[in-house]
Amino acid sequence: MLWDAGVTHYDVASLGEVRLVAETLPDAVQCFMHPVKAEEAIAEAYFDYGVKTFSLDTLDELEKIVRATKGATDLNLLVRLRVSSDHSKLSLASKFGAEPHEVKPLLMAARQASDALGLCFHVGSQAMSPAAYAEAMQRVREAIVEAAVTVDIVDVGGGFPSWYPGMEPPALETYFEVIHRAFEELPISYSAELWCEPGRALCAEYASVLVRVEKRRGSELYINDGAYGALFDAAHIGWRYPVKLLREEQSTVKNAAFSFYGPTCDDLDHMAGPFMLPADVQAGDYIEVGMLGAYGCAMRTGFNGFGVEDHVIVTDEPMASLYADVAERKRTTNVITL
Repeated sequence: MLWDAGVTHYDVASLGEVRLVAETLPDAVQCFMHPVKAEEAIAEAYFDYGVKTFSLDTLDELEKIVRATKGATDLNLLVRLRVSSDHSKLSLASKFGAEPHEVKPLLMAARQASDALGLCFHVGSQAMSPAAYAEAMQRVREAIVEAAVTVDIVDVGGGFPSWYPGMEPPALETYFEVIHRAFEELPISYSAELWCEPGRALCAEYASVLVRVEKRRGSELYINDGAYGALFDAAHIGWRYPVKLLREEQSTVKNAAFSFYGPTCDDLDHMAGPFMLPADVQAGDYIEVGMLGAYGCAMRTGFNGFGVEDHVIVTDEPMASLYADVAERKRTTNVITL
């Protein structure tokens, strides 16, 4: 679906993803954007799969890439800057990114080793304000000016938001306007490219999981998925997904706040919510948990033997969207996990 829609470049984080994309879309351009990679992974990606784009945030990683590719002269090297995650719901600021005092020598060395030089950053997941990108692009400007190098690529990473209960971000267009304005004002050549790595905003709307209530204890619902399954984020980082009670005859009872327990034996298999559902929800009822995107599928395990499932493709609307008014949206294909 992405390929048919014109998406030809793919961000990969591991050799496993390199192989998967190559097998699925042999003509895709892959960008190995994890800043820390095994040397053998770099070599296989470059020599076996033609991957030429790599990110890095240290001189050690740059030297590793040069060694692994045997001094290749056709590399696109993107230096990752450390930027703030203050505007985002999930921080990505502490693990990767060159500090201000490290950027100049790193950019100068990467310029010598690359065919195309770039700068990249990640403002954190679910950025709630376009200011996140304005501030990060200012860091890009400062880095270019200080190092006095020619930059061919600016990659603003991910962080584009979706809608969740209690998280209503501005329209996506406002983010794009801020980014484009800042990009146009950078001291770069007219041929420089602007990249992004949309994750959540691209796929959050496409998937839901249907769970069954196995038991009710006051305001606690025991369901058949949870912290070790598709609802990992709901348990471990307190993410509040939108929920909806599914019955042939919809309840007319007012909503009340509920928490969920998953099916395993662990106390930590708990999703505090609150999840707002009709107050008469009971054992045997089904609940749709929406806006799972790619993360629900990726986080699942078979702990305690749970995890039996089925997939159904449906063509109803997502539970929420930042892309257009409901009346204007075309029917959207969603994947429902049962």
